[in-house]
Amino acid sequence: MDHHVKDLALAAAGKARIEWADKDMPVLASIRKRFEAEKPLAGVRISACLHVTTETANLMRTLQAGGAECVLCASNPLSTQDDAAAALVSEYGIRTYAIKGEDTETYYAHIDAAIDHKPQITMDDGADVVGRIHAERTEALEGILGGTEETTTGVIRLAAMAEDEALKYPIIAVNEANTKHLFDNRYGTGQSTIDGIVRATNRLIAGRTVVVSGYGWCGRGIAMRADGLGGNVIICEVDPLKALEAVMDGYRVMPAVEAAAQADIWVTVTGDINVIDSPAFDVLKDGAIICNSGHFNVEINIPHLREKAKSSREVRPLVEEFVLADGRTIYLLADGRLVNLACAEGHPASVMDMSFANQALCAEFMVANCADMEPGVYEVPTEIDEEIAALKLASMGIEIDELTEEQVHYLSSWQEGTV
Repeated sequence: MDHHVKDLALAAAGKARIEWADKDMPVLASIRKRFEAEKPLAGVRISACLHVTTETANLMRTLQAGGAECVLCASNPLSTQDDAAAALVSEYGIRTYAIKGEDTETYYAHIDAAIDHKPQITMDDGADVVGRIHAERTEALEGILGGTEETTTGVIRLAAMAEDEALKYPIIAVNEANTKHLFDNRYGTGQSTIDGIVRATNRLIAGRTVVVSGYGWCGRGIAMRADGLGGNVIICEVDPLKALEAVMDGYRVMPAVEAAAQADIWVTVTGDINVIDSPAFDVLKDGAIICNSGHFNVEINIPHLREKAKSSREVRPLVEEFVLADGRTIYLLADGRLVNLACAEGHPASVMDMSFANQALCAEFMVANCADMEPGVYEVPTEIDEEIAALKLASMGIEIDELTEEQVHYLSSWQEGTV
């Protein structure tokens, strides 16, 4: 089959929303205009495993404008926007395999469909395509030039593969670009995570204790937004430097089991497993809400929670109530999956504008330079990062200073000192 989406009748609504997002993605639009003229990806087969949203649709349009032959599948079973998926197929002719709520078997069948495209470039959001190619579909390695990776979790997995000398082609860690993690992770995850919690629960943040596990760029953003809405923020960390930074930013910091007893809302964003586990379940307050904004639904030990509960039921869409033996209730959002995409719409378009500009330009860079790149994980070239920042500022009508020749000379010399 050349696509698998929920309902092609949703395409018109999806196209309208894709165009709405495009209005707030001027950097990507400028790259798309150049790509249409230059065709730097002419004939290149790209298989992308990303969250299938309106913003992603505009990335796929940009790659297609550059001459690429694109296939898209979902990187999370609950993050697909079905109308956007339908529009990609019907309105833009991009083979798409994604249905919101798809089961695990369907999820991997969709990934296999993307691999069947025989990609020369892979685009991942969590390294599921790369992992499957290396573990089960090794025949697909032939012909792959390189890839890109969008998430912290995916970069961690790829670094482990590279360390074990298992990674067979070069991949650019788009997640590590300053124009990605400083903005997408902090402002995008911060706003969209709180948005997902509020949409799912309709609970007030002000006056409630919000626990955030993980104080990377995503955790910083969530803490900042929760604090701005009047939440009392607690940070849980394992990294002493990040924990110290959280203290200096004005938040309380404590071990998870201590925070659990105070949490009204608890968000994990670490990229690790069983961050909320049995000791926390034993002391969580009655009515506590727990959720995850990390890539995989392993940060909360859901199987153990199900074992401990004497009953469970869905009380609102994507809100599951667990009743424990002592009568306490715990509410789990979105089955522990990305709450910002499952319960809301993911990052705002203006933030994804920069992240997806990185994807497009890194794909162009990979095609042009892959012959000189050994298998491994690479940083986004500085010139790409700076170009995207400059384009974003220009789109906002903001100008900045430039160094004079005298200042450039001074910064590159050593002869002048204290005068």
